[in-house]
Amino acid sequence: MRLAVVAGHPVQYVAPWLEQLAREPALELKVFYLWDLGVSEARDPGFLKPLQWDIPLLEGYQHVFIPNRSRTPGNQHFLGYINPSLNGVLRDWNPDVVLLMNYAFLSYLMLLIDPRFWTIPFLFRGDSHDLARSPGLRASLGRALRGLIFRRFAGFLVVGEANRSYYRRCGVPCSRLVEAPHAVDNARFLAAAAEARRDAQALRDQLGIPHRRSVVLFVGKFVDVKRPFDILEAFARLPEGLRDDGALVFVGDGPHGPSLIQRAADAGLSNVHVLPFQNQQAMPAIYALGNVLVLASQSETWGLVVNEAMNLECPAIVSDHVGCRGDLVVEGHTGWIYPTGNVDALSRCLREALEDPERLHAMGRQARRHVEAFNFAGITDGLLRAIEACGTGGRSGSTGGPLEQPPRVTSRSSG
Repeated sequence: MRLAVVAGHPVQYVAPWLEQLAREPALELKVFYLWDLGVSEARDPGFLKPLQWDIPLLEGYQHVFIPNRSRTPGNQHFLGYINPSLNGVLRDWNPDVVLLMNYAFLSYLMLLIDPRFWTIPFLFRGDSHDLARSPGLRASLGRALRGLIFRRFAGFLVVGEANRSYYRRCGVPCSRLVEAPHAVDNARFLAAAAEARRDAQALRDQLGIPHRRSVVLFVGKFVDVKRPFDILEAFARLPEGLRDDGALVFVGDGPHGPSLIQRAADAGLSNVHVLPFQNQQAMPAIYALGNVLVLASQSETWGLVVNEAMNLECPAIVSDHVGCRGDLVVEGHTGWIYPTGNVDALSRCLREALEDPERLHAMGRQARRHVEAFNFAGITDGLLRAIEACGTGGRSGSTGGPLEQPPRVTSRSSG
C-alpha cells in the first residue's frame, strides 16, 4: 500500500511519528514537503529569526521537497504554498492513498480538484476547531465552503473533542471520523526525564529561584494571540505573599519579549524571568523547571506544549480557546480551564495551583499518567483503520468528480 503524505514543512512534533509510521510493514510511505522551514535557514515569522531544529526531522522515511514559488512561503496566507510541480511528482509516484495535513492553501486545493486524483482516496489530518470562532454570516459561509471541500475526503483523523465537533459542524458524518489523538514523542521526553530534572535544578540556581518556590511556566511565541501579558498581569494580581513565594518564567521569542521584560520591571516583579527560544534538546529541562504551565491563547488549535509539559509531570492552566482543553486538561486533576482573556479568572487558577504545592505535585503525576494515552501508536492505529475502511477499490470504480461521495470510514467505539 503506497501512502503519500503531503505536508507544509518538517515539524518537530510530526517527524518522529513519520519515522515510526515508515516501519509499518503494510505501508510504503513517502512524504511530499512544500517548504523547507525547520531544516534550512528559512525564517519563522513568529520567532523573528531563522529556525532550525536540533533533532532529526528527515531520518527514517522517504521524503521529497517540492519547490515552493511563493514570494512569502508559509501558513500566514493562502498563497504561502505555490508548488506547480507537486501534482505531477505525486502522480508519477502513483500512490494508493493520499493523506493531507492541510487544505486551505493554493497547492492543496489544486491537488484536490485535479481529475487525475479523483479515483484515489484522500484522507485528512488537521487540528482546527470552532472554540474561538465568532458567530455570524462570515462563519456560516466559511463552514459551508469547508463542508463542500470536505466532501472530497474519504476519512478524517480526529485529534480530539473540539476537532471532532468542528468536523461535525461542517457536515462531516460520524462514519468518516476516526480517532487519532494528538501526540508528541512521549518516549523521548520520558527518556530524558532524569537528566532534565538535574538540568532544571541547575537552571533554578542560575536564575536564583529557590528549590521550594513553585514556578509558573510559559513556553511559546511572544505574540498577541498567545496573550503573554495576561499571564504576567494574572501573576501580578496574586496575593503578595503567594506571588513573592513563586516565580514566573517565560521561554520563547517574539516581538513582545522586550515589553514583557519592561512591564515586569515596572511592576517591581524581580521573580519574573524571560528566557530566549530553546531548541528541542533543551525542552525537557525547561518543562522540569515548571510546576504549572500556562497557555492563555486567544486561539490555539491544540497546544502540544501541554503534551510535552505533562510528560515531565507539569500540569497546565489553559484558556477555553485551547484545542486540547477537553482532552488533556481534566479540571482539578491535570489542570484548570478558564475563560479566554479573563485575567481575574486566570489569577484565581494560579492562586489555587500555588497555594497547595503538594497537591500541585500530585496533579503533575496524574498529568503524566493521563498523557500516556495520547501517543504515536494511537495516530498510526487510526490511520491504518481509515486506510482499511476506504481501501483502494475506488481508483478504478469511481467515475465522478472531486465532490462525489467517497468511501465511508467506520469510527472506533469510544467504549
